[in-house]
Amino acid sequence: MQDLIEKENLDLITAMDQAEIELSRSDFWEFCKTLSPDYYTDEKIHLEVLCTKLQAFYERRLLKPNGLFHNKMIIEMPPQHGKSRTLTNFTAWILGHNQEERVITGSYNDDLAQDFSKYTRDIIQAISNTGEIVYSDIFPHVRIKRGDASYKQWALEGQFFNYKGTGVNGTITGKGATVRIIDDPVKSAEVAYNENALDKLWTWYTGTWISRRGGPVVMDIICNTPWARKDPTGRLLDLQPEEWYRLSMPVIDEHENMLCDTILDRQAYAEIEAVADPHILAANYLMQRLDIKGRLYSGFNTYLKLPEDTTGTVSYTDTADEGDDFLNTIVAKTQGLFWYVVDVIYTQEAQEVTEVEVADMLIKNETTFDMIESNNGGRAFARNVIRIIKDRGFRSFIRWFHQSKNKKARILTQSSTVQKYVLMPEDWKQKWPVFYEAVTNYQKEGKNKHDDAPDTLTGLVEKTGKRQMSVGSLPISL
Repeated sequence: MQDLIEKENLDLITAMDQAEIELSRSDFWEFCKTLSPDYYTDEKIHLEVLCTKLQAFYERRLLKPNGLFHNKMIIEMPPQHGKSRTLTNFTAWILGHNQEERVITGSYNDDLAQDFSKYTRDIIQAISNTGEIVYSDIFPHVRIKRGDASYKQWALEGQFFNYKGTGVNGTITGKGATVRIIDDPVKSAEVAYNENALDKLWTWYTGTWISRRGGPVVMDIICNTPWARKDPTGRLLDLQPEEWYRLSMPVIDEHENMLCDTILDRQAYAEIEAVADPHILAANYLMQRLDIKGRLYSGFNTYLKLPEDTTGTVSYTDTADEGDDFLNTIVAKTQGLFWYVVDVIYTQEAQEVTEVEVADMLIKNETTFDMIESNNGGRAFARNVIRIIKDRGFRSFIRWFHQSKNKKARILTQSSTVQKYVLMPEDWKQKWPVFYEAVTNYQKEGKNKHDDAPDTLTGLVEKTGKRQMSVGSLPISL
């Protein structure tokens, strides 16, 4: 009788295990719970949301407004909340469903990429010593190819290639992917504040990463901290806003509810908040890009129609000091305390081209007063502009001068004046997109690649008339 009871209990356990195995095979959240029941608990609702979205993404059930499925996904979550661990599980799970998937993962350095690869391999190769369900129970026909010992690159049995991990800026020679995953491409705030470093990362992404295609349709996942507008996801959301499905989970919502109290509760977050740099805190925990928090100009007044009682037309020119600098000329109508910007040249063209362009713009706008910085060739530039407009029968007062004051200090000191009293046309983003980006992305701290646009705006308010700063605020629009 006792033997019969034990057999019935064993059969019941076996049936329960089999049901769990079947559910784990079909449901990614259940897969994670089965392999790591102490970590993937029902209290971690954010991880269930993440798993559900990843499965819907892989099964082509996340749809765009036009009805087509999303094949690009961005994930934003606070540190230590399980995103990287879940992505390694996801990689193993999709390989269980399709052994012909070819996955390439990228991280900010080779060590992190190797860890990602190692953890995925460990999941697939796990052996049960205590009777718990492991990967081979769920996907019994999936095995790592014998002799494929490299953590960075390996294959499943019967396949030539299934997985490669690489650091950002690393090479991916000869490999194409059906699934591409980038986890933490930007190492730190130091990189995020460095525009040259972000440009280098973007060059790697557009030149190396996206060329590694293993078929006509590739699924892309980027999991990162939203550091800066010029990090990869910031640029991609600007360039392809409809193409990317964005899953963003701040650590605390507008009602002061924490994302997951078992990982980080309100008291622990308050302790971090008390000592952390507010910009870095916003990026890491609130999913707000630090260059938006740290930009010099928070917004500009705009106008739809010029006032009828403008009193003059002035301009300021900052000539290109070095080879990669921009020449910037801003023309503005003046009225009382305000400058209404009407025309802009922001270009890296050669001086013989820009001399003509600036002269044409001064004539077109009937500019009566123009200031030109004479540093590093500015005097010759000014003389040539004067000659061109005289030859065309136009007269304007043009003055050149040497700027000896510290540029960064001037820009910072005059920033509030520029924001309050310089008005842009409402469509200035469309009219002058490169100039717009140079102005609105300029950072109070960190390394700005160019400062020509803020320098010219500063010169405009410094050199084209004295102003009494005593007016009320205006509506702000970017």
